[in-house]
Order: sequence, then structure tokens, then C-alpha cells
Amino acid sequence: MAEAQSTLEGKVALVAGATRGAGRGIAVQLGAQGATVYVSGRSSRNARSEYDRPETIEETAELVTAAGGRGIAVVADHLVPAEVEALVGRIDGEQGRLDVLVNDIWGGEHLFEWDSTVWEHDLDKGLRLLRLAVETHAVTSHFALPLLLRRPGGLVVEMTDGTAEYNAAAYRVSFFYDLAKSSVLRMAFALGHELGPRGATAVALTPGWLRSEMMLDHFGVTEENWRDALDKVPHFAISETPSYVGRAVAALAADPERARWNGQSLSSGQLAGVYGFTDLDGSRPDCWRYLVEVQDPGRPADTAGYR
Repeated sequence: MAEAQSTLEGKVALVAGATRGAGRGIAVQLGAQGATVYVSGRSSRNARSEYDRPETIEETAELVTAAGGRGIAVVADHLVPAEVEALVGRIDGEQGRLDVLVNDIWGGEHLFEWDSTVWEHDLDKGLRLLRLAVETHAVTSHFALPLLLRRPGGLVVEMTDGTAEYNAAAYRVSFFYDLAKSSVLRMAFALGHELGPRGATAVALTPGWLRSEMMLDHFGVTEENWRDALDKVPHFAISETPSYVGRAVAALAADPERARWNGQSLSSGQLAGVYGFTDLDGSRPDCWRYLVEVQDPGRPADTAGYR
């Protein structure tokens, strides 16, 4: 199928957790298709979250507007129900509709401990991680879905790490991380059952190896010279920009037949093959197939046929 030609002008989206990474990439690509995009997060020009990073939710809104949409920044902690209720109330009051909800709240990179068992992992950090990754999504859906269901055709995207097939067979980092990302997959499945009969669509979506701001910093590179990291991490060659998964969400939102995906687990590379979009460099990374066929079996890094 060719890339969808219809735009999202007149559509209203909420990208919850849009300060950086996939959330920012999704918000910008929805804006590039003409959508009005409310972007929420805790890091603003007035205060930083515990990440203590420079990215702000205001910057994301400005990028949305620069891309051709209308970006509206709202500082909100999605663990605080009153703040989420106020956010949705504002969208209702200003727009009277919500067409796309992207639950991308996460905020747990600094909390999980690699390859730690449940009894070795810091308990407070593990439980905080679960609250950030799971409770936030439930709180946001609770308040946002009545508005989204007011009109038929709404789309809910639950952002996670890993497809349902991959996560069912692979241990993901630690007990808490594994549980968090698998729970989000199940949330999309459950929402599919609740939203489908009411005229809306819910999916789980995962990017591949994401060249987020934090990942680039971790490897000491920028988007311009990211390939310099391949000497130390050869499989990083399969990585993708946040814009890639953003284009996946935009393609889903513009697809009049998106209900065919209801309740399913999807990936950016999978949807690129269906809708015909590419990453910013014109490639189509298929990370999850690469992981299964190349990285996990211990084969040498080679992205030929995978991007």
C-alpha cells in the first residue's frame, strides 16, 4: 500500500509524554500532517523532572508548529489524576473533540537496573517504574477516552518496547522492565475489546532501537554522527530516529481502515512496509526482525535486507 495521502487537518491529538524521544517524534509527525497536537510532560522551561535533562515540553510544541501543525504544550504529571482531568477538560473546552490519544508516558530509564533479579533490584525504584509505565497510562485513558469516543473513528496508541511476539519469548532486561512493557501490550489488547465495539481503535506500537536524545548521549554521539558509535556497538546500525515511529502513528491516524489493526501489537518497521513511509534518511529499518534473525543469534552486524 502506498503512503496515505490524506492529511490530519482538523484532527486533534494528545501525545502524553511528549517531552523527548518517541513522544516528541510522534507529536512532530502528527503536526507535519496538519493536526492540532496537545503535548504533555513534566519538564518545562520553568521546572525539570527528575531526569534533569534540557528538553522541554514547550520545545516540542514549537517543533509541532514549525512542522505545519499547531502545538500546544501542557505541563502535567500523569500520575496526578487531577492534572490529567484538567488537561482533558482543557482539550474539551478548546477543541470539543479528541481524535488521537498516544500514551507514551514512561520516565523510567534512570530507575531500572540491568539484569537484576526482583530480589536484587531496588524495590522503591522498581515500584516507581511500574507506576510511571503503567499507572500513568491507565489514568490518562480513564479521563481521555470519553472525549475520544464522542466521535467515531478515534485512535489510541499505547507505546511500549517490543512486540507481543518478541516479548512473549524474550526476557526484557529485568523483572520490573519486563513487567512494565508487557503490561502496556496487554493494555492495548484490553482497550481493543472496550473501544472496538464503540467505534474506536486501540493498538500497541513499538519503535525499534531508538536514537532518542538520551540514547545518543549515552553513546556520546549526535544524530549527525551517530554511526561513529558502530565501532563499539555494531548492531546500533539498525537504529532509527523518533520520526520513524512518528510517521507510523501519522499513517495509522490517516488510514480510514485502521480498525483492521484493533487490539494488535505493531512495530514501526512493520507499518513502514504496509504504508510505504521511510525514516528521515529514506531507509526502512525493520529492527524486530533483525533482532530475531541477526543480533539475538549472535551473528555479525549486517543490516543488508533489514533497512
